[in-house]
Amino acid sequence: MKKFKFQATAGILSLLLLAGCGADKTDDKAEKDGADKEKAYTVGLTQYVQHPSLDEATKGFKAALKEEGIKVKYDETNAQNDANNTMTIANQYVSQGVDLIFANATPSAQAAANATKDIPVVFTSVTDPVGAKLVQSMEKPGGNVTGTSDANPEAIANTVKFIAEQMGAKKVGTVYNTGEQNSVTQVKSVKKEVEKAGMTLVEKSVSTSADVKQATESLGDVDAIYIITDNTVVSALDSVIMVANEKDIPLFVGELDSVKKGGFAAYGFNYYDIGHQAGTMAAEILRDGKKPADIPVQFPEKVQLVINEKAAKEMGITIKEEWKKDAEIIK
Repeated sequence: MKKFKFQATAGILSLLLLAGCGADKTDDKAEKDGADKEKAYTVGLTQYVQHPSLDEATKGFKAALKEEGIKVKYDETNAQNDANNTMTIANQYVSQGVDLIFANATPSAQAAANATKDIPVVFTSVTDPVGAKLVQSMEKPGGNVTGTSDANPEAIANTVKFIAEQMGAKKVGTVYNTGEQNSVTQVKSVKKEVEKAGMTLVEKSVSTSADVKQATESLGDVDAIYIITDNTVVSALDSVIMVANEKDIPLFVGELDSVKKGGFAAYGFNYYDIGHQAGTMAAEILRDGKKPADIPVQFPEKVQLVINEKAAKEMGITIKEEWKKDAEIIK
C-alpha cells in the first residue's frame, strides 16, 4: 500500500514537472515573440553630400520607418561629395553586418551595391537606376537593391518649355559634374528638349563644388540657367544664385528645395516624399521579409511648378498673372 502511494505521488510530481516545463516553453515563446516585435534593426545610412534635397530625403526615410513602428538604430555617415569615401563607408557597413543599407544619391547607392550582394540596399535620389547598374529593370530590380528615383522626364520637358515660351530664351546654360551618372542622364534629356524648342544649350562641367562659381560665370551671355539635380552643383548653389542675381539671369532648378534657397522656379517635387517612399519599402523588407528583387523602383508622385517671388525680384523678373494660375508662389 505504501509502495502504491509512493508511485502515485511520484506520478503526480512528474506530471506537475512536465506541466511546468510546458509552461516554461510557452512563456519562452511568448517572450521570444515579444522580443521579435521589439527588435531594433541596424540601418547603415550613407548620404553622398549635404544639401537641402538629400537632407529632406533622409528625414522622409526616417519618418516612414518611425510611422511603421520599426525600431531602428542608425549608423549615419556622409561622404562629403567624395566618391572614394562612399566605398569606404559601404565596406564598413558590410563588415558590421548591418540589417539594411539606405543609400542617398547615386554614388552612395553604387558603392553599396558593389560592396554587398546579400545585405538589402534601399536607395533614393537616384535618377537612372538602370544606367547606374543598380537594378536590372525598374519593374523587376532583381538582386538585393531597390528604391526610389528622382527622375521625372515631364518636369524637364515642362521646365524647358517654360524657358522657351515664357522667357523667350535662345541660349540656356547649365553646370554639372560629368562624373555623376545621374547628371549625365539628365543633361542628355535637357539637351534634347532644348534643341527641340529651337534653343542652344551651353554646358560647363565641374569636378568639385569649389569649381561651381567660376563655371557659372563662364557660361557667358545665356538667357537662362538651368541647374538639374546635380549633387556637386546643388551643394554649392549659393554660388550659382550669386551669379544669376548679379547678371539678372533667370535661374531654373531641378527640385523645390533649391527654389526655397533662392532659385527662380522649378517643376519639381519634395525630396522628403521620395525619401518617405523609400522608408516604407525598407519597412516591408525588415518587418515583412520582402526581397528587394520583388519591389519595383518607385517614382515621385507629385510634380508642381513653384516660383520664388523674392528670387524673381533679385533677377529682374516680373511674375506674370498667367503664371500665378498654375504655380505656387513662395515669398
